[in-house]
Amino acid sequence: MNKKLISLSLTEVSKKMLETQALSGVSLNFEAGRIHGIIGPDGAGKTTFIRLAAKLLKPDSGSIGYFEDGKKIPDGSIQKRIAYLPQEQSLYADLSCMEHLEFFSNLYSMSKKDFKKKSARLLEMAGLSRFADRKAGNLSGGMYKKLGVICVLLNSPDLLLLDEPAIGVDPLSRRDLWELIRSVSNEMTVICSTSYMDEAEKCDKVHILNEGKVIASGLPDNIKKQFNVKKIEEVFLK
Repeated sequence: MNKKLISLSLTEVSKKMLETQALSGVSLNFEAGRIHGIIGPDGAGKTTFIRLAAKLLKPDSGSIGYFEDGKKIPDGSIQKRIAYLPQEQSLYADLSCMEHLEFFSNLYSMSKKDFKKKSARLLEMAGLSRFADRKAGNLSGGMYKKLGVICVLLNSPDLLLLDEPAIGVDPLSRRDLWELIRSVSNEMTVICSTSYMDEAEKCDKVHILNEGKVIASGLPDNIKKQFNVKKIEEVFLK
């Protein structure tokens, strides 16, 4: 297991995007070494949160702290330990799976020996070994998303941020994608946003947002007991 696991703490974080109050006074804790789900419908503030956590945006007010073994990590040293996968298509259609991995290895300044070992493992984990030479533009939606995930995993991050990775993917591919996420979750802290309410059950802890505010946060079963519902999606009906 990677011992350098990162935890996050948000304190009264607010962020306005143009005329929209994307987040309003959000306070949440994200324990290290778990899969955290940011759950909510479109417009809930999920993407804004992920971008703030990736340090691509700065909060208008409030603070975000990153910790390792209870000690705060200096801002200057945290970003290189974070991997972020946006929900928008971010791969090159005319590059193969292996060419993408090689491209990212150059960005990460990996040695050839380290790259060979890690790329082979990640391709196998994603079920893409026999498609290593296939261009990204010719991959199915699920395979495309899995390629994106393993590209950002190549540098062995301590914090993995995924913004709606399963959006637009068929149910079978969604299952495979979550199996991939689960397979690396013991090596890093994972925060994954999704508007698919059933995916809350796949997370160790869920944080439910609506219109930029926190509705609930905790273990999926505890939240269902709190709201006296059988499914997380019923929380919104309450």
